[in-house]
Amino acid sequence: MSLEYRVQNPVTDEVIERFDTASDQDIQNTIAKAAAAYDEWSALTLAQRGDALRRLAELMREKKEELAKASCIEMGKPLAEMIEEIEFSADIIQYYADNGETFAAEQTIPTPDGDAVIRRLPIGPLVGIMPWNFPYYQVARFIGPNLMLGNTIILKHAEICPRSARAVEKLALEAGLPEGAYNNVYANHDQVADIIADDRVQGVSLTGSERAGSAVAAQAGTHLKKVVLELGGTDPYVVLDTDDVAAAAKQAWETRMVNTGQACNSDKRIIVMDDIYDEFVAELVSLAEGMTPTTWDNFTPGTYCPLSSRSAAETLRGQLEDAVAAGATLRVGGELAENGAYLSPAVITDIPRGSESFYQEFFGPVAEVYRASSDEEALELANDSRYGLGGAVFSTDEARARAFADKMQVGMANVNTPAGEAAELPFGGVKRSGYGRELGPLGMDEFVNKQLYYVSH
Repeated sequence: MSLEYRVQNPVTDEVIERFDTASDQDIQNTIAKAAAAYDEWSALTLAQRGDALRRLAELMREKKEELAKASCIEMGKPLAEMIEEIEFSADIIQYYADNGETFAAEQTIPTPDGDAVIRRLPIGPLVGIMPWNFPYYQVARFIGPNLMLGNTIILKHAEICPRSARAVEKLALEAGLPEGAYNNVYANHDQVADIIADDRVQGVSLTGSERAGSAVAAQAGTHLKKVVLELGGTDPYVVLDTDDVAAAAKQAWETRMVNTGQACNSDKRIIVMDDIYDEFVAELVSLAEGMTPTTWDNFTPGTYCPLSSRSAAETLRGQLEDAVAAGATLRVGGELAENGAYLSPAVITDIPRGSESFYQEFFGPVAEVYRASSDEEALELANDSRYGLGGAVFSTDEARARAFADKMQVGMANVNTPAGEAAELPFGGVKRSGYGRELGPLGMDEFVNKQLYYVSH
């Protein structure tokens, strides 16, 4: 299947630049380079690889504004948010450079008849398939642990992010990684399948849609390759009680609007107790009504940027229409602009439980709100999802919130915060949100040969 790699300004929908998709020979050359570089890169010590990754992190910080502007024009994110993302990406790479030797240290196993250790060794070239919504962060959390281990990388980025994809490859070379250790490819879907099938490639990581994850997992399974999948979610955000309804609603709204609502672990379903529900919804509606459209370079509080593409905005508008047809109430917003990828921030309530809309992920500036009359009903709503990425619960009674969080069917349960996010905190989900973990110590324990090394006495 053919893909068009291009820079398409979501403000105007204008195609600014086009990039050639790789030829089949280009793909074969890239795999060969990654395999050859693996011999060199994996032979270095962890300390040597850490030095190169620290330099990569330094370069990302030094060039953060240049990198940010290149990517903002690709997918529309506010400049300040993109700069923060690049800084976080550098922190992730630095984290593995600083801690990788500890994470990969040999683990002694007591045994009476010999010396036994578990060694954590690299496995070879890996392919990463990354999305557009966090064009640097998604890459960093994949490459940080795996380059530190000694694996090499073939990176297929989203077709609307060709500039940022190319920029990371250039930075890797500038940081001193050998040619072929990090490879950007403008591959189509058929070529990605060929890469996964190649015997030299040992694993695949994908962040994207459930549909894409299912297809990649099937391809990897056919060829017995290790897979890590992060496939999004409909994360519950539960407000059991609050001393300040307006402040609680503002926090929920601002969390939902990060990256114009295009975040996998955003508060997709806001569940609010009956006694504060009406006031909470009214506050959300007021906040949404006050939003005005802007561009990535003019973003200020109270404004919103376009979605990543016109097609994304049209898809989200269609989802809202389907929800209303099923019985939901669109309180405000959801209006599609005549030009560009703008969709006005929306608040929607009363989506019928059991409808298809109830189980869908609304990937954009849409706050879904649900009413609950008890902790038990709120928990039932929270867990009634095909996904299980993250979730958050808020209460002035921490013990009550902890008891609720203990029963949430998610990979990341948060108490009195929208999300725990740091380089050292593992990221991943359950159910249709995928499997495997990125970030933290667990992120370096995925694409690794946990080799038993045994010497008999």
